[in-house]
Amino acid sequence: MLTFVERHELPSVVTAFFLFFCVLGGYFAVRPVRETLGTILGRDRVTNLWLATWIASLAIVPLYGAVVAKIRRSIFLPLIYGFVAVALAIVGGVMQVQRQSVAVAQFFYVFISVLSLFLVSVFWSFLVELFDSGQAKRLFPVIAAGGTAGALVGPLFTDFTARTIGNAGILFVGAALFVLAVVLQAILIRIWKSGPELRRDGGEADHQTRDRALGGNPFAGITLVLRSPYLVGIAGYVALLATANTFLYFEQLRLVATAFADTQTRTSVFARIDWIVQGLTILAQLFITGRIASRLGLVVLLTIIPVAIFFGFVALAIWNTFAVLAVVIVLRRSGEYAFVRPGREMLWTPMSKETKYKAKNFVDVPVYRGADAAVAQLQRAIEGAGFGAQTLALFGALGAVLWAVNGWWLGRRYDAAARESA
Repeated sequence: MLTFVERHELPSVVTAFFLFFCVLGGYFAVRPVRETLGTILGRDRVTNLWLATWIASLAIVPLYGAVVAKIRRSIFLPLIYGFVAVALAIVGGVMQVQRQSVAVAQFFYVFISVLSLFLVSVFWSFLVELFDSGQAKRLFPVIAAGGTAGALVGPLFTDFTARTIGNAGILFVGAALFVLAVVLQAILIRIWKSGPELRRDGGEADHQTRDRALGGNPFAGITLVLRSPYLVGIAGYVALLATANTFLYFEQLRLVATAFADTQTRTSVFARIDWIVQGLTILAQLFITGRIASRLGLVVLLTIIPVAIFFGFVALAIWNTFAVLAVVIVLRRSGEYAFVRPGREMLWTPMSKETKYKAKNFVDVPVYRGADAAVAQLQRAIEGAGFGAQTLALFGALGAVLWAVNGWWLGRRYDAAARESA
């Protein structure tokens, strides 16, 4: 795994590996709890919660923009993980007392849905500042494997303990992992500020200068995206990714609720899907992703999964069963983590510091969740018009075609710029 890492990069890569392990391990440990609550709340209520999630994600943009404008990254990055740890512990405590509370279930569903994207976006914002474009191709698949390992261990733990410690106990475990993430983020920042220069592209050598607050307008992320066709293309890619995910997600809610009556069994089923996905992902990240990125370029990373998902939706249109859906979900999610996510993050490496934090957060959170909310409403409208699962699958296939074309364009733009720079 570490054959792609040079000696002076090793401390940062190892620390980032375990930091991402804790972030995704904590999230994926509690994710099956969210999915189980979704089956209890029902598809109509979850559709409305996705709209609430989008509104909450929009509110985060100016708040986050104000924070990065005024507070140094060495302070606010650990604080973000600390906030999540405290919030999970509080919700877990409330769940122990009010296990059947609809209000608590709805709050937790929206809370974890917003933070799932926000936390990953914040993590990669710092990484694309730490490493340059050439290093990203070598190192991001290795670091991403750390997150995948966490995303494998988290649901494995939940699968085996859901019946003994319950949903509240799982949230406490997630909180503990985020406490550890605070420590690891502080270590990574210390390496960044006091260690040897990592970047080779002329990045700022004065680490105190690097760590200053970014300043500027809290809403700058929105205007930066709207002014750049390249960033609009990235936003479109993320929206089409969310479109595919949303169609599959609501089919999952329907078919799981039909196939499994017991809520604890549903939690175990969701956890089992998660750890199977992550097991496949980590193998691809360690042995395939880096080679594809280095030898075939970003076009392949960004288009291979949209093409595969097109055929998956066609299969769902023909055979609409839980078994087929499970295969498509495993393919989509493992491919997203192994190929799409590292590819998406590499697209940001040539960008300015303000773009990496403000515009990236805008694209990763409100754009993604906005697409979620829009597609959820579209799905409800299609079903309300009397169309069934097969029609929804065909809409998903159309979205996958657009997704692949968009990825091809972005990959060509990035690879051409990389060749010119070289």
